[in-house]
Amino acid sequence: MIQVREIITEDVPVINQWRNDPEVMQYLTNQFRYIGLEADRNWFAYYQQHRNEAVRLAILDEGTLVGTVQLTQIDRMNQQAEYSIMIGEKNHQSKGLGRQATQAILKHGFLDLNLHRIYLTVLPDNERAIRLYESIGFQREGIYRKSLFKNGQFVDVMGMSLLRDEYQIA
Repeated sequence: MIQVREIITEDVPVINQWRNDPEVMQYLTNQFRYIGLEADRNWFAYYQQHRNEAVRLAILDEGTLVGTVQLTQIDRMNQQAEYSIMIGEKNHQSKGLGRQATQAILKHGFLDLNLHRIYLTVLPDNERAIRLYESIGFQREGIYRKSLFKNGQFVDVMGMSLLRDEYQIA
């Protein structure tokens, strides 16, 4: 069973290592680029000053930081936010931790933050992630054609969402 808690300053160097690992970044909708530790410290400082715009949680497995799960772009007027997840510790991938973390942040988003819609983007070839999202209730909304420059080429991105009235508490 995982635990989630807000990201803290001590997590930033580990997150920075993950963001600099091409293997970790390959299935995410972020382009790979080297990110200096100071840039990630500044990113975290910005987050600390704008916590009303995002929820950034650390995923812990038996007390060890293994990933992050976020709700960002929180739009209070339209009651929606963007979901993202990263299991940075490769030996913890494909063990069900992503499902547990996703369920935890969805519960927080719908029940505590009163969101109406949580959406995400995923690479269409990330079949494992799509299966997870669909099993939780996310619906495919469409393809953003050639909308992301990744690994030297433009690639499609799939949009998915989950509405509060579709959400099943785990």
